[in-house]
Amino acid sequence: MNLTSSNAPVTLLEFGDFECPYCRRAYPIIKELQRIEGDRLKFVFRNFPLSQIHQHALHAAYAVQAADKQGKFWEMHDMLFENQYALEDQNLINYAQSLNLDIQQFIQDMKSEEIIKKIKEDFLSGARSGVNGTPTFFINGIRFDKPYELSYLQEAVESVV
Repeated sequence: MNLTSSNAPVTLLEFGDFECPYCRRAYPIIKELQRIEGDRLKFVFRNFPLSQIHQHALHAAYAVQAADKQGKFWEMHDMLFENQYALEDQNLINYAQSLNLDIQQFIQDMKSEEIIKKIKEDFLSGARSGVNGTPTFFINGIRFDKPYELSYLQEAVESVV
């Protein structure tokens, strides 16, 4: 899912996992980078649930996509990272309720073939791009291999603008 202007000169793509502690550490850094760069930066998030090691990651990915169907992708995205230690299915439903989502639709969408397929597509896209851990970032299609500290990310973004 994309955030901000599609006309932004720089696209930051993250392959992430909502249960990954490293993604949780990157979350406020990306928020700050978005604040600093404003309309010059488009942020795209792709689900890359490492379900072999994070037992709640896959359902969290389903939840964010189900929220997206009701126009609340980014609100759910933020809620999941801000509540990373509470990702049981009932927690996901509680978050959907707090976002005023249609709960029956949310639950139905979480189990839908459309969303299951979307998560698989995100994951396969990452795997084809060489992603083998999270978070993995790309800036305008080029893998960002430096530490995901604000100064390095900001330098990389500004070198493109």
